[in-house]
Amino acid sequence: MSSADLEKEADQLRTKIQSHNQRYYQQDAPSITDAEYDLIMRRLQEIEAQNPSLVTSDSPTRRVGASPAGEFKQIDHRMPMLSLDNAFDDNEVSAFIDRLCSRLKTEEKPELVAEPKLDGIAVSLMYRKGVLEYAVTRGDGRSGEDITANVRTISSIPLKLKVANVPELLEVRGEIFMPLLVFEAYNKKALKDGTNPLVNPRNAAAGSLRQLDSTVTAERSLMMMAYSLGFVESGSGFLSADGFLLAEGSPADTHWKVLQRLGELGFVINPLMQCVTGPDECKSYYQDIATKREFLEYDIDGIVYKVNSLELQEKLGFVSRAPRWAIARKFPAQEKSTKLLNVDFQVGRTGAITPVARLESIFVGGVTVSNATLHNRDEIDRLGVKIGDEVIVRRAGDVIPKIVSVSKPGGGAEIEFPARCPVCDSEVEQIEGEVVIRCTGGLVCSAQRIEALRHFVSRKAMDIDRLGNKLIEQMVLEDPPILHSPADIYHLDISAVANLERMADKSASNLVRAIEASKETILPRFIYALGIREVGEVTALALANHFGNLQDCQKASLDELVQVPDVGPIVAGHLRGFFDNEDNLAVIDELLASGINWPSIEKPSTNMPLFGNTYVLTGSLESFTRDEAGRQIQALGAKVSGSVSAKTSALVAGPGAGSKLTKAEKLGIPVLSEQDLLNLLETYSA
Repeated sequence: MSSADLEKEADQLRTKIQSHNQRYYQQDAPSITDAEYDLIMRRLQEIEAQNPSLVTSDSPTRRVGASPAGEFKQIDHRMPMLSLDNAFDDNEVSAFIDRLCSRLKTEEKPELVAEPKLDGIAVSLMYRKGVLEYAVTRGDGRSGEDITANVRTISSIPLKLKVANVPELLEVRGEIFMPLLVFEAYNKKALKDGTNPLVNPRNAAAGSLRQLDSTVTAERSLMMMAYSLGFVESGSGFLSADGFLLAEGSPADTHWKVLQRLGELGFVINPLMQCVTGPDECKSYYQDIATKREFLEYDIDGIVYKVNSLELQEKLGFVSRAPRWAIARKFPAQEKSTKLLNVDFQVGRTGAITPVARLESIFVGGVTVSNATLHNRDEIDRLGVKIGDEVIVRRAGDVIPKIVSVSKPGGGAEIEFPARCPVCDSEVEQIEGEVVIRCTGGLVCSAQRIEALRHFVSRKAMDIDRLGNKLIEQMVLEDPPILHSPADIYHLDISAVANLERMADKSASNLVRAIEASKETILPRFIYALGIREVGEVTALALANHFGNLQDCQKASLDELVQVPDVGPIVAGHLRGFFDNEDNLAVIDELLASGINWPSIEKPSTNMPLFGNTYVLTGSLESFTRDEAGRQIQALGAKVSGSVSAKTSALVAGPGAGSKLTKAEKLGIPVLSEQDLLNLLETYSA
C-alpha cells in the first residue's frame, strides 16, 4: 500500500475506535465484541509501528502508556478550580436556596441542576483546537500536577473532540474514578498474588493518576465523567457561554446545555442528573439517589446542586474558595458493626501512647477498615469496650475511623494499658491533669525518633519532600541506625543513601540536593520543625516575630514566654523544658553548624500602620494561604494569633470558619472577609 493509502486507513481506524469508545462508555451500547475491537486496535498499532510519521497526538494507541516520567511538573490553572461549600441536612440546602433568592433579589426559586457527587479525583483537561494538550490535577486550586501521560490512557476521555467547531482553547473539568467492579477485581487478584490490595476506590484513582509509569495507569481501567467547563477562548478572546455553542449553533446558556454539549463532544456525563427547583425537589432527588447509592457502579459521597442559568451564576459570583451558586449536600457518616479483635499501642512523636483497635475488616464509608482509634483510657472507659465485643465503627469522608459504641458484648478481656513502652521498654508516665500516658524514653525510643524525624522533614517544617516515611523508618531501624536525630539528616551523603534498599545513585543524589535546599528556611519553620510539644505553626510564628531571633527565644524565662501571643503557662513550660535540655541544645547547635539559616526578622516599629493590632485568620482563603496572609499582615506591624480573645483586633474569616467565628461574634470583634483583608492590605501597601 502507498503511504497515502496507509494514512487514510489509519485515519479511518482512529475514527472507528473513537466511535466504538463513545458507544461503549457513553451509550452503554457496544456494537462490536471486545475481540473485534482488539483487531481494529492491533491493525492501527501495526500501521503506526511500521510508519512512525503517521502517529498522531490523538491516536488511541497512545493510551497504552509511555516510559516512566521523572517527576510531575506543576501547571497553573487558567481559572481557579474551586471547592464547594457543604450542606449536611435538608435545612442547610433550604437555607442555601434562600440565600440565592436574597442575593438575586427575587422570591422565585432558581432552577438547579442536581447530580451525584462522585468520590474521585477532580481534573482539568485543556484542548487546543479540539486535541488534548494537557491534563492537570486540582492541586491547591491555583496549580496542579501535570498528569497528561496518565490521562491519555483513560479510554473514556477523548483525545480529540468529535466536532470541528470548537473554541481555540477549551477546558473541560471532571472527576476521574475507579469503577467498583475494577476495584474489587484488582483486590481479589492482589490477595491471590500476595500483594498489597488497594485501600479504597478514591485512593486507588489518586494513586493510579500519580504513577510515574503510565503503563501502570493504563492497567487500572479508570473512567471520567465531565461536570463543567473551565477556561474557554476563541479568536475574540475569553468567552463564557457565548463562545461555546450547541450543535445547532445556539449558545449554551445553561449548565444543563453545557453538559449536553460535552456529551456531544465525546465526554461521558452522568445520566442521573436532573433539573430541580425548590427545597422539596432537592430533597426528593437526594432521597432517590441515596436509595440507588449501593447499586451504582461507582462511589458517591453526596449530591451537588448548581444554579442552572450561567447568567445567574455570573451574578452570584464567588466567595473565597467556593462559588455562591453551588453547594454539596453530603451523605451522613456511614456506620457498620464488626468485631474488636485486639488493641495495640502506638507511640507518637511526643511519647504519647495511644490505643489502636484492631478489627475484623469491614467496608465502611468507601474504605476497607481494619483499624480504628480509641483515643485514650477515658474513652475506653466511657465506651465500656472489651476485647471480643461487637462494636459500631463510624467513618465520614477522610475522618479517621472511630468506635462509637458497643453493639454486643463479647465477654472478653479488659483492655490493659502498658506499664512500660511497647517499643523501647522505657517507663511510662502520666502527668497530673492529662489523660495520656507517655513513654519517657525520648530519642532512645525508635518510635519517637521516627515520628520526630517525619515531623522535622514535613512540608510545613523543613520541607524535605524526598525524605519519605518509609525511608526515615529504614534509616532509624538500620543496624546500626543511620539517623539518631534531625542533625544526622544533614550529614547524609550520596554513597550512604544509595546503598539503602530501593535507592540508587540518582534518587540518592536528588535526596541530598533536597536536603541541601532545605537549609534556606525561615525562623518560624525551624522552630516548628523542632517538634516542641503544643508548638504548632501559629505559635512558632508568634515566637519568631516576638523575639526576632532564636537565641532570645531559647533564653526567655517563663514570664517572658507567656507575654507571647498564643503562649500560655503550659506551652511556656514545654518550651522551657525543651530549651533546658542539653541534648536538645546540642542538636540545635549541630543543625545550625550544618548551614541552616534564615533571613533576619525585623521587629515591628510603632510607626508601622497596623502596629499594636492582633489579627486571627480562620477558614479557607482563595488569594493566598493563611500563612501568606499572616506574613503580609505582620509586614504592616500587626501580630497574628491562633486564638480569639478580647485583645483580638479583627478576625479574618473564610469559608469553613467555625468556633473562632462564633467566639468573635460573641465578643463583638470585627469580622473581615477575604476581600476586606485584601482592601486593607492594598490601602496600607500603596
